[in-house]
Amino acid sequence: MSILFKNDIILEPSNENGMALKIIDHGSDEYKQMVELRYQILRKPLGLDFLQEELDKEAEDILIGAFDDDKLEGCCMLSNAGNKTVRLRQMAVIAGLQGKGLGRSLMQFAENISRDMGYRKITMHARTTAVGFYEKLGYKVAGEEFTEVTIPHFTMEKAL
Repeated sequence: MSILFKNDIILEPSNENGMALKIIDHGSDEYKQMVELRYQILRKPLGLDFLQEELDKEAEDILIGAFDDDKLEGCCMLSNAGNKTVRLRQMAVIAGLQGKGLGRSLMQFAENISRDMGYRKITMHARTTAVGFYEKLGYKVAGEEFTEVTIPHFTMEKAL
């Protein structure tokens, strides 16, 4: 797969779910949907919000969304971690679609983008409840459990 960027938005027109997977421009209406989805799925249940400075830093990240028509139904982002490593962050899928393959499609797409950009490894801070999902995709736990945003996580990684 060859990578297209920013204004060449649709990277993979469809997947097994029939959704468009694409890179989202920071600050766009699609990005606003992404922030809202991440808030509803990842932050609100913990009583947390986003700081503006956190959102501003995301302009440097690769922002990925899965859309059904114009509705965002899943997302994640990739941050350069140095040393040919990219960090997956803020993976979220709307509640009604969890367990239906959308997360797997997002992960495969993120891995393809990472490989095409020359990265050799993906790391992440996975919520303990999501470790099994990532293990099924070939990720390995790399370290002891720790607390982040008030809940337990593990660092996980996968060579690309």
